Order: sequence, then structure tokens, then C-alpha cells
Amino acid sequence: MNAPTAARSAELLTTVLDAESFVSWDEPPVAVPMDAGYRAALEAARLRAGVDEAVVTGRGRIAGRPVAVVCSEFAFLAGSIGVAASERIVRAVERATDERLPLLAATTSGGTRMQEGALAFLRMTSITAAIGVHKAAGLPYLVYLRHPTTGGVFASWGSLGHLTVAEPGALIGFLGPKVHAALYGTPFPDGVQTAANLHAHGLVDAVLAPDQLAAVTARVLAALDPLPDTEPLPDTEPRRESAPAASGPVAPEPSAWDSISATRRSGRPGVRTLLRIAAADVIPLAGSGEGERGVGLVLAIVRFGAASCVLLGQDRPAQDRCALGPGELRTARRGMRLATEFDLPLVTVIDTPGAALSVAAEEGGLAGEIARCLADLVALPVPTVSVLLGQGTGGAALALLPADRVLAARHAWLAPLPPEGAAAILYRDPTRAAEVAAAQGVRAGDLYRAGAVDHVVPEHPDAADEPVEFCRRVGAAVESEVLALRRLPAADRLARRAARLRGLGLT
Repeated sequence: MNAPTAARSAELLTTVLDAESFVSWDEPPVAVPMDAGYRAALEAARLRAGVDEAVVTGRGRIAGRPVAVVCSEFAFLAGSIGVAASERIVRAVERATDERLPLLAATTSGGTRMQEGALAFLRMTSITAAIGVHKAAGLPYLVYLRHPTTGGVFASWGSLGHLTVAEPGALIGFLGPKVHAALYGTPFPDGVQTAANLHAHGLVDAVLAPDQLAAVTARVLAALDPLPDTEPLPDTEPRRESAPAASGPVAPEPSAWDSISATRRSGRPGVRTLLRIAAADVIPLAGSGEGERGVGLVLAIVRFGAASCVLLGQDRPAQDRCALGPGELRTARRGMRLATEFDLPLVTVIDTPGAALSVAAEEGGLAGEIARCLADLVALPVPTVSVLLGQGTGGAALALLPADRVLAARHAWLAPLPPEGAAAILYRDPTRAAEVAAAQGVRAGDLYRAGAVDHVVPEHPDAADEPVEFCRRVGAAVESEVLALRRLPAADRLARRAARLRGLGLT
């Protein structure tokens, strides 16, 4: 795809913001030392671009929702950022924080302004600090990387978004192609510094045309809205109960091996089916933000009925091709950070045959990532709900399990190893897997009786036979638990979580 022409700031703001809603916050640029040549270049840039600096800031609305904006103007000295431009950005970010506004930054820049040297370069730290305060206040920071975005802009405020999307065909990279060729005498490889490649590597969450940006931003902001005071909520006290059986005779509890076999059926609904059927809205995010796509894990902002949450879901079909490895777990930790920064509940969906067993996984720090996921999850300040949807094998399952409330499908199970592996260890005979599974107490019912599961979601008789009804039951159960947890005082909820974890296995 050919790179797009760098869009003008006015054109983008007209496309993204509600009609006639933009109000400029810009004051005359602060004075900086300059020689006659630089002064002439600035004057020419103002005449050419029709703006007085390389950024335009202000307030507008997107689908009626107020939002602060910082928008680069490439026609002004290639969108380069000097002291005056950076001061304008910092003031806008600070004002957005003071007014409790979400912030949308639309970048297009060659980086820091060479005419101002080291001070312009150092001012990237001022912008970064202001954005850190904005995010620490629990306010969304959304980034739209436009063509081109390179250098210090990409390496500072362009890479700090809670969510980051990019313009189709955009050139995005740290060291621009011209600089690379000048320094190293060779062109930068094609296809690397592109929006599509960054998306493939989990560095941006989506690639969207400008006319799609408003709709996605509105969905994100709607998902982050606090529940209205009039929203009906369940009783404050979450109840620990098994879901009622279907009308008619109560089905006997399945054997451990029957449940394990059911969760391995190819037609069993996984997290993507659950979201397609039970979620009111799904905003998918891509990867860890650290160069890994994490194909075996779904990360999304999701709404189940009235309950918005950040969701981490282990993806069964993807794991057939790629078992959960360090990249998926780093993606999970990104989701935990987002939940904390957005003050949204976290929902985890567990359905995994186990973690990756490979040299790459070991050298990539698999065990350490499992440990860090566990540590982050047990200390997470927001409400947490875990759903044991199917298979729950090993450290990959454990990493996403500890939560305020744990739901389990009727056939779901949890074990330190696949039963065949456990049988091989205990008896050197994998064919005794069913016997070992029965003895280990891996079933949802066993876990419920042990106090490790709070609610068992029925299957009639198997989720693969009734995927729509089953997924709707799971979605309704998640919504109910999230809303109940949101009602609890945080200190009480965290104390109960600690007591729950402390008491596991002690009867």
C-alpha cells in the first residue's frame, strides 16, 4: 500500500470531531532564542501551514462526548516539536487533566526540531511527564499515529497511549528512512516501518482510516463510562451458589474423564464464540505493546450487558497452532495495567491445554512471566472475575485464575498437568489418565465443594450441543458478578480476596 499524503490538522479535526464542536486552547507560542534564518523559516511555515506552530490543541466532542485533542500539523516544519510546540502540548495535557477530559493525540511528525537542538530533544520528557500525570488520574489517553510519525515524537508521547491505532499505509518508526540512509549508507528494509507491520507485532491495536476514528473512539469512551447512579445493581453481598439445573430430572455429575473429554471436543465454544454471542460490544486490542502479538490470548474492552470490563481470554483455536508463551502472558499483564488505569473490572477466561514447551519459551522467561501474572492479578486493585470455560492445565491456567469471584462451566476442570502427564509421573503409564483425574479432584463440582469456585454454569448436557444458550448463561453470570463486585467497598473486596487465597485447601 502506498503511504498516504500527510493530512492537515484542520481536515482531521473536521473528520473526527462533531460539527462545530472544536474550541481552540492555543495561545501565542512562547518565545525561544533563534537566529534570523530560523525566524524566517518559522514565518514561512506559518504562511504555508496556516497555523502558528506544529501542533493544534483544544477541546471538542465525539458523538457528543467531550474530549481534549492534540493534533500535529505536518505542513509546519514537518510537524517537528520544539520548545514552543512542546509547551503547547504540555499545557493542553495539563488542562485536560484538570478538566477530567479524555485526551486524543493525533501525531504526524519527523521528530524533534533540529533548529533548537538539545533543548527541543529534552522537552520530550516534559510531555511524557504530563501524560503520566494524566494517566495516573485515571483519564484515557488515546493515540492516532498518522503518516509519518518518527523520531522523538514516536519515542515519547506517540507510544504512551492506553490504546493506539494507526493510519493505513502510514510510515511509523523511530529512525526515519532518510536518517537511516544518511547515517548508515543503506536504505531501511521495506515493510518494517509500516502501520500494518506494527499491528502484526502487537505495537498498535488497530489500523483505521480517519473516517473510522470517531466511531471507535466513541465506543471506547462509552465503555469507560461509570455506571449511572440509576443502574439497577444486585445485592451488595455476592452469593456463593451453584447455578440451578434445567427443569426436569437433575443430571448426575459427570465423571472427571467425561468432563475432560467434553472440553476437548472441537465444537466446544471458546472465548471468541462467547464474545460473539454474549457481549454487547467488543473492542479488540492487539498484543503486549512490546513487540509481541500474543496470538493465543484475546485482549479486549468488552461490555456484558451493563458491565464494562477489560477481558483476557485464552483462545482455544489459536493454541492449537501456538501454545501460550511469554508473549501471551506479557499481553495479559498489559490488560491488567489497562484495567487498573481505566478503573475497569478485569475478567479472565481460562481455556488452555497448557503453556508452551519450547526452547524459545524457556529463554523468553515463561516461568517468570507466569509468576509476574500471578503477582499482578492477586494485587490488582479493581474487581476481578475468572471464568474457567474449559480446559485448565498447568501454569498457563493458574496465571489467570486467582480472582474475587471464580465461575466454572459444568465440564470445566483444573489440573497441574494434563491427566496423561500426571499419570506418566505417578505410574509411568499415561493410559491411567482417567484414574488420576478422578483422584485429583479436577472437576468444576470438586472445585466448588473445595471453595475454589463460586458458581457453576450449567451445560445441557454439553456446551458443544447448545453453544448459544451456554454462552448467554456465561455472559449473564459474568455481568451479575461484575456488577455485584463494583458495589462492594474496595477495602472489603480486597480483604475478602486475600482471605480467600489464604484459605484455599484448608478445611
